[in-house]
Amino acid sequence: MKTLDDLYRELELRNAQAELAGGPDRIAKQHEGGKKTARERIIELLDPNTFNEFDKFVTHRNTDFGMDKNRIPGDGVVTGYGKIDGRLVYVYAYDFTVFGGTLSRANADKIIKLQQLAIRMGAPIIGLNDSGGARIQEGVQSLAGYAEIFYNNVRSSGVIPQITCIMGPCAGGAVYSPALTDFIIMVKDSSYMFVTGPDVIKAVTHEEVTKDELGGAVTHNAKSGVAHFIAENDEQALMLIRELMSFLPVNNMDEPPVVPTTDDPLREEESLQVLIPADPNKPYDIKELILTVVDDRNFLEVQPLYAKNIVVGFARMAGHTVGVVANQPAHLAGVLDIDASVKAARFIRFCDSFNIPLVTFVDVPGFLPGVNQESNGIIRHGAKLLYAYSEATVPKIAVITRKAYGGAYCVMSSKQVGADVNFAYPMAEIAVMGPEGAVNILYRSKIDSEETRQHLIDEYRDTFANPYRAAELGYIDEVIYPRQTRAKLIQALEMTRTKSQQNPPRKHGNIVL
Repeated sequence: MKTLDDLYRELELRNAQAELAGGPDRIAKQHEGGKKTARERIIELLDPNTFNEFDKFVTHRNTDFGMDKNRIPGDGVVTGYGKIDGRLVYVYAYDFTVFGGTLSRANADKIIKLQQLAIRMGAPIIGLNDSGGARIQEGVQSLAGYAEIFYNNVRSSGVIPQITCIMGPCAGGAVYSPALTDFIIMVKDSSYMFVTGPDVIKAVTHEEVTKDELGGAVTHNAKSGVAHFIAENDEQALMLIRELMSFLPVNNMDEPPVVPTTDDPLREEESLQVLIPADPNKPYDIKELILTVVDDRNFLEVQPLYAKNIVVGFARMAGHTVGVVANQPAHLAGVLDIDASVKAARFIRFCDSFNIPLVTFVDVPGFLPGVNQESNGIIRHGAKLLYAYSEATVPKIAVITRKAYGGAYCVMSSKQVGADVNFAYPMAEIAVMGPEGAVNILYRSKIDSEETRQHLIDEYRDTFANPYRAAELGYIDEVIYPRQTRAKLIQALEMTRTKSQQNPPRKHGNIVL
């Protein structure tokens, strides 16, 4: 019969064995590749001494291919809960040192248990991916595990924040769980995502491509738009998750955290008076306006490398989280195209799901013309942005800084699609189209010289390219000085904080996918 000491010693040994995971050699190899182990990552992510691990001793149940002789406690994924800035989060991390972090049925059950707990308790779930994908030895059992994880991702969508950090390989069916989550962070040089790898592509299409070119962090952040953030290494990625979490509520019934600030809510900035050039065709950087008006110049941009003609991200105003959407005149003149429309629409829907007010800065000359845009469905994709703004019931404040032309005016949080407060600067131009295009159509047969044409353009600009026509109709609530932007936005956000609006009862709308 075992003594108490024997029993405690056995627990200690089993814990040590589980924490050793794939063994010293594989742990050393992970470190050589510049990567941390699953447990090291979790410990760094969470507040000190808050991690509680679940299912530490779970092993796979497979007997094929000699797998019954090779069982490691924990079996390739570490799961549990802890805190970030004192708030509950659930976290799972694939352990590449155990069978390459491949997903077994037992592993899937661990993640599913965590997902179900997270949705019941109303707390965010964070996944750290570093996995070889489905465990081939288990066949359909592994695939079934993935499918159930995907199902839970969808059930959790809009209920709790879901964040994925890709810190190693993520291929095949494994990519769809991250794709269903709210934000994806990728680590430069050590992470990649793709449905089919370079070898398969070479065999089927004869294209030569490297893993990094196909699905590396830069590719998915700059070209495909699959990922939202890029980090230089594991440490920076984990700190990025913590920063992102600081802006978000723990669930859809909660409010985002309020962070005290010493930044005066009524602060005026004279530099904004000259930020926007008098020449309407001259570019300026909208990010300078954003940084100037938000608390402490702190702006966490989302997808900064993708569709640069629109800027989205999180900031705080008087301590409260806001989602910022802004046309970027410094890139493609701030025009709306397919990528920009989809990028902004998804961000707006996230903010609306989690009670984050929307602040929109408008300087948009229209939708990007061209055969390529039309044939790829700019109508359908542009409608996503329109749908997102119209559907959102959170407070919506808009500032027209310069151009707001045509359908793009309607789309960008106009009064007519439900914005609560609409401001405009004195240099705002709100019209069906720019003066040059309008004159070419209106006076096509009357222009007999360049001098006449220029006179008509100037006349049209004086009459229509200003905010006062819209203000006379009540479409603009107030024309403000640029220096007042911060104070006016904060006052409008305070005024709309008790907003209560419900969309008509329905199962769900049919967004233009």
